[in-house]
Amino acid sequence: MSDPSLSRRTMLRSAAGAGLLALGAAACGPADDTAEPGTSAQPSAPAAKGVPTPGRRFGAEWESHARTFMAWPASDGIWGGQLAGVRQDIAGLARAVGGYEPVVMFARPGQEDAAQQACGNGVEVVPLPVDDLWARDTVSVFVEDSGTLKGVDFNFSGWGNKQKEHGNDTALAAAVLSKYGIGRIGTPVVAEGGSFETDGQGTLLVTESSVVNERRNPGRSRDEIEAELMKALGVSKVIWFAGVRDKDITDAHVDCLVRFVAPGVVLLDQSFPGGPADVWSRSAAQAKEVLKNATDAHGKPLQVIELPQPDPDRITGRGDAFVSSYINFYVANKSLFMPQFGDATADDRAQQILRDHFPGRDIVPLKIDNIASGGGGIHCSTHDQPGKPVG
Repeated sequence: MSDPSLSRRTMLRSAAGAGLLALGAAACGPADDTAEPGTSAQPSAPAAKGVPTPGRRFGAEWESHARTFMAWPASDGIWGGQLAGVRQDIAGLARAVGGYEPVVMFARPGQEDAAQQACGNGVEVVPLPVDDLWARDTVSVFVEDSGTLKGVDFNFSGWGNKQKEHGNDTALAAAVLSKYGIGRIGTPVVAEGGSFETDGQGTLLVTESSVVNERRNPGRSRDEIEAELMKALGVSKVIWFAGVRDKDITDAHVDCLVRFVAPGVVLLDQSFPGGPADVWSRSAAQAKEVLKNATDAHGKPLQVIELPQPDPDRITGRGDAFVSSYINFYVANKSLFMPQFGDATADDRAQQILRDHFPGRDIVPLKIDNIASGGGGIHCSTHDQPGKPVG
C-alpha cells in the first residue's frame, strides 16, 4: 500500500525481528427482522436480557457450503503499486477454492472481464460495485433461521470509518442478499464478519476491542452488544477476549487470534518462540487465560491447541502491515486453505496441526504474500455461504 496508515491492518515489526500477530451503513432492502438499539474481558455468561432468537443458528465454517464469495480488488487508491500483485494472489486463491466448491467473484462493473481472465472459467465473475477484496467483512454473516438461509447485515463502515474508500463495500451486504434472494436480518450493531467465530452449536468468540468500540458502536455497553449478537446470530454463549485497540484497522479481529476446529477445540495463535513481548503476544496470552477458564454453550471446557507463527526472518513477505498468522485459514468443502510463508519448518508444522484436526480434508497451502502485505489473509478474503453446493 502507498501509506501504511491506509493499510487494512497496521502491524509493526520490532527491530529485533519480533513475530507478527495478525489480529487483525447497510444499503437499501427490506429487513425482515430489525433489532432495536438497545469491561473487562472475561468469559461471560449471557447477559440477563440476552435471548437467542428461537430457530436461528450460526453454523460452523466446516459445514457444507453452497459457494464461496470473494471480491476483486478495485481501487489503486488503496493498493497503489501493489494492486497487480494482490489481484494475482486473489485470482490464485479463487482458482484453488474453485477446485472444491463454486466460487463467485464480485467485480466492479468495467473490471469483470479482467477478473474473469485472471480467475479462469472455473470461477463465476458477477459485476457488482466493490472497492476491495475483504469479502469476509463486507458480505453479510449467514445464519439458518427456522430452516431458511438469511444474512445478518452488520452495517460495514470501513472498520469504524478508519478507511474512507469503501462507499461501494458498505452497500455490498444488502446488494448480495438482494441478488440471491436471501432475506436480510437487520441489527443496530456495527461489526465485520471477521469479528466472529463460532462452533455452530451456540458458542461465539469475539474480541471486545473490535466490537465494543466507540468508532463502531458508540454508547453501547458490552452487555447490550452481547444481547444484540445473541438475537441476531442465535447464539447462547459469548466468550470475550480483550483484543488490541487502535493498533490495526480492525482493532484485532478474532479470526486471526483463535479459531474453532471442532466443538470444544480451538487453535490459538502464538508469536514465533523467542520474540520479545508486545501487545500482540500479550493479547494471545490473555486469550489463553480466558480459554483456560471458559466453557462453551453446553457447559463443556475448551481444549486449546497452540499454533505458532513462522520465523519472521525466514518468511518471504515483507511490509509494516504483513500478517504472518496461520490462524487465518479457510475451511471449504473437503478442503482447507492455509497460508504458506516460506519458513519451511513452520509451514510444515502448521500444515500438520491443521491436518490432525481436519482429517479427510485436503490441506492446501498457498502463497499469499501480496494479500498478507495489506494486513489480511485467506479467511479475510473469502466468505462462505452455507448450504448444498450449487450447480
